[in-house]
Amino acid sequence: MDYQKLAEMLFPNNKMTVEEIEKKYPKRDLPKGGEVTRFAPSPTGFMHLGGFYQAIIDFNLAKRTGGVFYLRIEDTDKKREVTGASEIVMDVLGRYGMTPDEYQLKGGVTVGDYGPYYQTERAEIYHAYAKKLVAEGKAFPCFCKKTEGLADVQEKREKNFSLGKIEEKDPCRNLTLEQIEENLKAGKKFAIRLKSAGDGTKKIKLNDGAKGVIEIQENAKDAILLKDDLMPTYHFAHAVDDTLMGTTVVVRGEEWLPSYPLHVEIFAALNRPQPKYIHTPLLYKFNENGNKIKLSKRKHPEADMRFFQNEGYPTEALVEYLLNLINSNFETWRKQNPTADLMEFPFNAFKITANTPIFDLMKLNDISKESISHYSAEKCYENLLFWAKENSPENVEYLEKQREFVTKILNIDREKPKPRKDIFKWSMFFDLFDYMFGAPKTFEVEESERKAYENVIRAYKKYLTLSSKEAWFENVKKMAAELGYATDNAEYKKNPQAFLGNTAKVCEYIRVAITGRKNSPDLFEIMTLLGEKEVQRRLSLIA
Repeated sequence: MDYQKLAEMLFPNNKMTVEEIEKKYPKRDLPKGGEVTRFAPSPTGFMHLGGFYQAIIDFNLAKRTGGVFYLRIEDTDKKREVTGASEIVMDVLGRYGMTPDEYQLKGGVTVGDYGPYYQTERAEIYHAYAKKLVAEGKAFPCFCKKTEGLADVQEKREKNFSLGKIEEKDPCRNLTLEQIEENLKAGKKFAIRLKSAGDGTKKIKLNDGAKGVIEIQENAKDAILLKDDLMPTYHFAHAVDDTLMGTTVVVRGEEWLPSYPLHVEIFAALNRPQPKYIHTPLLYKFNENGNKIKLSKRKHPEADMRFFQNEGYPTEALVEYLLNLINSNFETWRKQNPTADLMEFPFNAFKITANTPIFDLMKLNDISKESISHYSAEKCYENLLFWAKENSPENVEYLEKQREFVTKILNIDREKPKPRKDIFKWSMFFDLFDYMFGAPKTFEVEESERKAYENVIRAYKKYLTLSSKEAWFENVKKMAAELGYATDNAEYKKNPQAFLGNTAKVCEYIRVAITGRKNSPDLFEIMTLLGEKEVQRRLSLIA
């Protein structure tokens, strides 16, 4: 067959050659060991936590080697594309300090010399490479009648192909030039398939960055390279784009492992070197029955990166938690370096934890508490206000007018050798400190203690002083002794029956009267901020 003639028949309007294209994409000037990574999501909805997990690896690998981290939008599936999805990706990456070195804003600016970075704008490039493969006898047109849409039929057919029998490959690979010409004249749509050289009897090796050396059966499928709308499949597009954009490492989920043999053959057909691959494990979580289940877009709100933004988790807390899932030595390093910058951590993309990572919101909460405990009160306020402007506009005016008061609330038990660790997200602020904005309506006091509680509060109204913490506590102890409570804890432990309780119980009753809760930050600081008049008013509401 005259393959060159066939290529011209299939792509009569494509005059750009592969050689001309590659001159526009010169080899990158990188330092020794510099890696080029890409985050390449499809704009089919919100940004998944699992995708962000991979983006962290991409970003750190590039930045720590003096390389390049770029964003490519794989938008060839127009049926599933969601308006605004690519903007969400850029917003999330920016929020977490991971703005790509190269990217393209939809309908706007392009940063970088290796674009376009939207695949739908690269159709002519894919056609040129497909045309070259056809001209070399490595690809062919497929005219098979499709009643369900090419993608659906293709998926079903490829699953049914026998790996060992060449005659069970796509029947269109045996069409003559004349038959192909007839189909074209009849206006039939066609896809471009790879003419696989594999027979399914050999195995190839993958030295995976996360999983080590893996043996996989070679490809023996005439896989689609261009669909019948002449847009590329992921398999073909990523090979072309990673070649031109100089990608050195591809980070992707382990669900792509079965496709690796096909990608080996595509790169071989293109006569271009393959990048290294890191296939990351998928994120799981435990369900209510304690069983591991995959983190799902449909079932789990935390799968959506906007969940953490809406709830007000500090960005560094989520990054820290995911780094802990990526590299098992992170937790030890963080304990030894509690306030060090994350970029000081000896990150290793090729030592990713092989075990299934389990996303645990409680663990994230603990890490977030630790992060916020190191904030100044002023930094807490700025973060709270930023969160409110996006997610709680009804509270913005109050926060701005009462900046000093709110900052003092946030400073209770902060900026001390052992700062408090009760805040893990900004959305909890108004509920956590509701007693600072009005008298409590419920009180954590047992019914059996109600009488003793009211007696203490009734008496305390005469002993209240906020002149100093020392004077305040001395008055509490004095009142406690007069009411029959022990002021010496050692004495109380020896003979508890001799007392109504100890000073700690008296403080608890006062705390409940002021805050409604048995546990709160420093009680004296709370009362000082509320002022003596407000404290007396609240005591009078009890007894």
